[in-house]
Parts: sequence; C-alpha cells; structure tokens
Amino acid sequence: MKFPLRNLIFEKIKQAGNITDVELLNSLNKEEIQVTDDTFNKILLDLEIFGLIRVSWIEKHKRRIEVSPGDLKIDYVNSID
Repeated sequence: MKFPLRNLIFEKIKQAGNITDVELLNSLNKEEIQVTDDTFNKILLDLEIFGLIRVSWIEKHKRRIEVSPGDLKIDYVNSID
C-alpha cells in the first residue's frame, strides 16, 4: 500500500523532532521519493496550516521544520480523594 506523500513527510518530521528542509529532502531522495520544490512547499504549508508543524527561517535558503507543540496531546487524570 502506498501512503500519501503528506503522511510520509510528516512521519519523517515526527521521527526527527526538528529537521531542516535540506535534510528532509535528502532523506526523501535516499528513499527514492522524488518531490518537486513546489509540491514540497505546498505540503509544508498544508501541514503548517493544519497546526501539525512549525516552519521558521534559519538562513536565506534554509528552513527549520519542527513538530508543533499543539500536536503533542497530554491526558490528565483527575484524582478524587
């Protein structure tokens, strides 16, 4: 079964915690997953709009991608004494 490219990219980001866009593209290329720059940017934008990741600029041509803290869910248990 073939997973959507958006899911593969998000899983790679989750595994790394935070990663640069260059490292992410290199990782995808090693697995022989070819992504155009337009498609890659569209997927990152979609994931950022969904609130799953955060993207920030490090250098002129390098971005830092990290899992959004809102994606990490914490369950609280109420104790009754």
